[in-house]
Amino acid sequence: MSTDNASRPTDTRPIAVVTGASSGIGAATARRLAAQGFHVVVGARRVDRVTALADEIGGTGRQLDVTDDESVAAFVDGLDTVHVLVNNAGGAKGLDPVATADLDDWRWMWETNVLGSLRVTKALIPALIASGDGLIVAVTSIAAIEAYDNGAGYTSAKHAQALTHRTLRYELLGEPVRLTEILPGMVETDFSLVRFEGDKERADAVYEGLTPLTADDVAEVIGFVASRPPHVNLDQIVLKPRDQASARRNIRTG
Repeated sequence: MSTDNASRPTDTRPIAVVTGASSGIGAATARRLAAQGFHVVVGARRVDRVTALADEIGGTGRQLDVTDDESVAAFVDGLDTVHVLVNNAGGAKGLDPVATADLDDWRWMWETNVLGSLRVTKALIPALIASGDGLIVAVTSIAAIEAYDNGAGYTSAKHAQALTHRTLRYELLGEPVRLTEILPGMVETDFSLVRFEGDKERADAVYEGLTPLTADDVAEVIGFVASRPPHVNLDQIVLKPRDQASARRNIRTG
């Protein structure tokens, strides 16, 4: 893994930063942006995975825990000019109703989705402005615009993350930074595996009988956003499988 390429003067590629890049949407997005000519700085807690990914795409891999101030500070060190930031780190835990909510799960979801993306964004705003054409992509969810039974911990966190991002759109008006929110529906990654604490059978059942989106589907949309000219701002993009109309309404075969 290279830990210094992002700051080397011989590398003239624009820099893109992707959080939560050890797997799923984050890893697919890193590959997509690298193919589009970016030097991609990938971060995640599983440093072995971002090391391998960085080697694969010719990027830079760094350990990152978005819930830890010192980890975020170390991750952004030396990143003085950044063209793209993809806030992808996040996730869900549990499906408890409000009446029996697990407060530790709620804290984890809020710390990771809301404060985690806030920490990284806040740290990189100067570098994004310095680029002269910055882009902040927030990967939220249709849970940022919907509510559903037993999902209040996750939906409230995604609503808060989204509102923070949408507020920043106003606050950076006039600066050379675009902001796009990507709101995916059902995507087959290890999202459900994390939500159900490693219960693979329960996680697999989420996707049975329909064709969900893939991580590459979402990454392709993010790549499209990153390829738009500086005057074009795609504020929100909602993408769902054809088989899914809402968070709780879908059609399954078999």
